Amino acid sequence: MKLRIILIVLSLLAFMSASTGGFLYFSALNKSAFKEAERQAEGRLEIITKNLSSFLSENIKPVSTLAGMAALRNAITDRNDSALQSANEMLDHFNATLGTDVCYLMDAAGTTIASSNRDAPDSFVGQNFAFRPYFQKAIVGIPSTYLALGTASGKRGAYYSHPVYGNERTTPLAVVVIKASIELIEKELSPAEDETILVIDPYGVIFISNRAEWLYQLFWPESTESIKKIAASRQYGEGPWKWIGLSADGPRHVVDSGGRRFQIHRHELTNYSDWQVIHLRSFKTISQAVYNPLLTITGPLVLSLCVLIGAAVFLLYKKASQEISHRRSVELALRDSEERYRRLYHHTPAMLHSIDPQGRIVSVSDYWSEILGYCKAEVTGRPLTDFFTEESRRFAQEKVFPEFFKTGFVKDVHYQFVKKNGEITDVLLSAIADRDSNGDIKRTLAVSIDVTERKLAEKALQQAQEELRRYSKDLERLVGKQTREITSILEFTPAVVYTKDKEGRYTLVNTRFEELFGVSRSEVRGKTDYDILSRPMADQFRSSDLHVLNANQSCQVEEQILQADTPHTYLSVKFPIYDESGNISGVCGIMNDITAVKKAQHQLRRLSGSIMANQEKERTAIARELHDELGQVLTALRMDSVWMHDRLKKTDPPASERALTMCRLIDKNIEDVRGIVFRLRPGVLDDLGLVDALDWYTTDFERRTEITCVFDYDNVPPINETIATAAYRITQEALTNIARHANASRVDVALRTQNSTLMLAVVDNGKGFSASELSESDGLGVAGMRERAGLVGGVLEVNSTPHQGTRVYFNVPI
Repeated sequence: MKLRIILIVLSLLAFMSASTGGFLYFSALNKSAFKEAERQAEGRLEIITKNLSSFLSENIKPVSTLAGMAALRNAITDRNDSALQSANEMLDHFNATLGTDVCYLMDAAGTTIASSNRDAPDSFVGQNFAFRPYFQKAIVGIPSTYLALGTASGKRGAYYSHPVYGNERTTPLAVVVIKASIELIEKELSPAEDETILVIDPYGVIFISNRAEWLYQLFWPESTESIKKIAASRQYGEGPWKWIGLSADGPRHVVDSGGRRFQIHRHELTNYSDWQVIHLRSFKTISQAVYNPLLTITGPLVLSLCVLIGAAVFLLYKKASQEISHRRSVELALRDSEERYRRLYHHTPAMLHSIDPQGRIVSVSDYWSEILGYCKAEVTGRPLTDFFTEESRRFAQEKVFPEFFKTGFVKDVHYQFVKKNGEITDVLLSAIADRDSNGDIKRTLAVSIDVTERKLAEKALQQAQEELRRYSKDLERLVGKQTREITSILEFTPAVVYTKDKEGRYTLVNTRFEELFGVSRSEVRGKTDYDILSRPMADQFRSSDLHVLNANQSCQVEEQILQADTPHTYLSVKFPIYDESGNISGVCGIMNDITAVKKAQHQLRRLSGSIMANQEKERTAIARELHDELGQVLTALRMDSVWMHDRLKKTDPPASERALTMCRLIDKNIEDVRGIVFRLRPGVLDDLGLVDALDWYTTDFERRTEITCVFDYDNVPPINETIATAAYRITQEALTNIARHANASRVDVALRTQNSTLMLAVVDNGKGFSASELSESDGLGVAGMRERAGLVGGVLEVNSTPHQGTRVYFNVPI
């Protein structure tokens, strides 16, 4: 107790000292922060005011220019459909060019006679706006700017009006107006998250704000007469104009209805008399700037104070350490005992539960909940028999429970639990009672062993024994039948079949083997390849056998065998043979004569190469014809179109315009023909080489498909025409597949040389596909790409995974 009192007194003294110092420091820092906030707010408001003034003045010169257009003056003086159409077209042009809301023309009475929104649902052509101040000033010769809410559109805008004069320029004939959107100006303000920017009129109505809920509200309370004037001006719609609740709290501070305080700064808005730009920033935001430096500075101070307090408390703690250590050891031992019991109870792989004398569940282990599918909250407090089958429930209530609560012990009682999903689980339950000091049972501890699998296994074992007896008889018949079938297959198959042990000694050969090598089975059995074959052929056979034995997997090789002094090619498939223990005991080989197939493949490859070479020649010829013939015709047509445009420009402007349109169409066709010629056979491939050809094609691909295509190359020497053509066509086919099937947003094409090998990679980030789709598809052109790669002695590899893109690699020695 004494130690606690001393520690409390020391802690209080330390706290009071730290609190006093912290308060004084915080006060000084807070004052400095508010002065800095004042300076920043003034600078920020000055910038915002200049930007607003610039935005609100940007259409003053354009409206002056628009007022001087003859089309508007003619619309007032002539008042016919043609003049009105010309005025509307001029207004449309200015509206589209300036990006404003609307441009319109009002006659001397204030009625809108032409407008760029004449076809819009909110068109106000024919409406009279003579009550607007911007009209009243402009009609007497004074250009005006005005901020208001549109009566027809319901949108805020900055109105710029200018008088339209006749030829004598004495009395205005009409007024032209440009309306710019305030919403666009608000977006350009870009206020910070902790500041509020307002623009208010002389009556205090908020017209521009980054807080939408304050628009058209009053910044300060106004009298009833002032509100009537606001309503009569129709400048801000129908109202109501409520006060937002800010009240002054000094020259630079305001308070809202919720008691929150704000810094306030004001500037006059240029060209808008008595309009103000107001900047608000909350005290709470400014104060937050104090906290971080405060924590940074006071951290070492607090640490030093803690060291001093710790040194003082250490002496007292040393005296009480023995008692504290003793208590801690007792607590740790108790906690460890509880933890061991809890782990044992919950993690034992058996179903544990406890019930009270009324048979209600007190607790269950995690394994109990996991097996039956219930959470602990669902079972605690419920009778244990609720989770039994009906038969087990009666057995427990009539026999087991009475006996258990009498003796306090049961062992290996068979129950059936019902899981939450309705399944039945068989268990063997054993339980003991936990008694109080009076010897009465207060709770139980029960262990249930799940024997469902054992029950099922016993039943299955009986069925299996019966099935085994029947199966043994069937197996004997089946083995005899299969033995006869295998013997027939080995006897009559056209393939050469043999088996050897691990040392290479023959254990079995078929009839075709005897015919091929001119030996009998009795002569071959027990001998190696070196005993019956020539040395080179024996080395060839033994090498592939050892590969199968060492790799523990099958292999497929081509082996050369002399038949009647003529070499024949055999496709040999070899695979390991395993004994009863799963160890390799030998090798089996199956050989098929593929000499005719190889010859056919060679002829087919030569034919394919010839076809592709002729195809390239044909493409080159077609490209040359398109370029020389059709290109010259289109060029001549373009020259004639330009000549017609120049000749008809003054005499027949519509025909001249039609000739110019023909010229544009011809230019497009010339460009298309150039693209077709280049894709058929790019001249840059012949003139400058593979790198420049791929650079052009990837750029053209990106332009045509809008798929980002990045071409990267490094250390690429001059490539011969055959390999360059193959690489270019493979890239062309791969990019075509990507455009058609991949749904990709990016393609990377890389060209490298390394160790005298040209390496081309085309990688996309599209949807990809599976290997089975590639093998079954005839439309991806992969076979053609592989054929081109093979013809130049290269290898093509296509890798793809669904949703992870596709990668095409082409490697060829150069």
